[in-house]
Amino acid sequence: MFRFQRICALPLVILLAVSMILPASAADSLTDTGSWLQKKITAPAVASVGGEWAVIGLARSDIEVPQNWYDSYYNNVVTTVKACGGVLHKRKYTEYSRVVLALTAIGKDPANVAGYNLLNPLSDFDATVWQGVNGAIWALIALDSGSYVSTVRQDYVDHIAAHQLSCGGWALSGETPDTDLTAMALQALAGYRTQPAVKRAVDRALSWLSKTQNADGSFSVEGIPTCESTAQVLVAMGALGMDPEDSRFVKNGCTAEKALLSFYTAGKGFSHARGGGTDGMATEQAFYALVSLRRQRENRPALYDICPFADLNGHPNRKAILSLYDRGIANGMGDGSFSPDATMTRAQFCTMVSRALELKPTYRPVFSDVKQSDWYGGWVSAANANGIVNGVGSGRFDPEGTIIGQHAALMVNRAAAVLGVSHTAVNSSAKPIRRCEMAQMVFDLLEAAK
Repeated sequence: MFRFQRICALPLVILLAVSMILPASAADSLTDTGSWLQKKITAPAVASVGGEWAVIGLARSDIEVPQNWYDSYYNNVVTTVKACGGVLHKRKYTEYSRVVLALTAIGKDPANVAGYNLLNPLSDFDATVWQGVNGAIWALIALDSGSYVSTVRQDYVDHIAAHQLSCGGWALSGETPDTDLTAMALQALAGYRTQPAVKRAVDRALSWLSKTQNADGSFSVEGIPTCESTAQVLVAMGALGMDPEDSRFVKNGCTAEKALLSFYTAGKGFSHARGGGTDGMATEQAFYALVSLRRQRENRPALYDICPFADLNGHPNRKAILSLYDRGIANGMGDGSFSPDATMTRAQFCTMVSRALELKPTYRPVFSDVKQSDWYGGWVSAANANGIVNGVGSGRFDPEGTIIGQHAALMVNRAAAVLGVSHTAVNSSAKPIRRCEMAQMVFDLLEAAK
């Protein structure tokens, strides 16, 4: 469920790096709240509180979570799906959207949960929008989170845009705009701004939100500043790639981030309204808003931009590939695919390894066939300076040559030596190695280095 008496949205290296990027109070609250969630929610369930939002937030953060915590959630999903025969709810299809998002976040395939395809209900447009625009918003976010195939994606985009109020906001029902729902609509439409109608809708919504922001940087529902409303606006800004300190959303020197932290109590989580007791719904939404902020500041994919590659659904190396993509180490082909079974050039794999080691791409004239103007020039030079690559002889690197298994393993093993970890990649093949296999090699190296 996405709304009770107030909207419940999706809302809803690592910790050291976070503390250097986020203001100290935000970094502290992020770490503290992540621990709080794990202590309070020992077995995440299929539920709007104590379930999916906590799973999504933790899975998209860099906070270390025991694998059995995620396993317990998945097992609960399987048990629930079996018990209800694959029907999570007869009318509220946001139940499917929420679970699809959580499964995507932890690397599970929502198209096969105990033999049931939880994506299928989201292809039923009429049934999904029975809840109103809320249904369309979350169906679109869920489908886009994993680049899942759908014939009704544009229908959802059009439905959301068509239900915008004249003021620029959106309402769950009636004509009174709702801050939370407006922010959620922006999260859903963020990836469609190349469409003129969507661009206009987004601009109008941002203008309305800016006007309704309180003097202390917070946002309200029915006149009451709330943690959840403020959190949803921050997630929307992250989805849109906006600066958290965008001048339109700074009032009297107060940002939405600062306002969000005013609902926080160390060791106890976040409260719905100031002065009230902390609760799960507010805490979970505030947590993933902080995660969204951190990802934004690190130029990493947005909170719900989980798997942009449609050809990875169900792939055995999916977790490794998405982990590298999330850290900016591996990229796709530019057409919405990763092409996991394709080969990779020596320059491409060398660049992946160099990024994994966080080397600085500084060019040096080492190889005759690697120029400063080449996109990989600095990365290859950095790898050579750190003893990861030596070339193919005669002063050449052969950057466009297809890399083979044994050479990929050699690069990874040299990288392990640079990291000072005991890790050995084994591949003696003299044949080209697939992109998915190379990604797994680099992922395994980084796991060993933790």
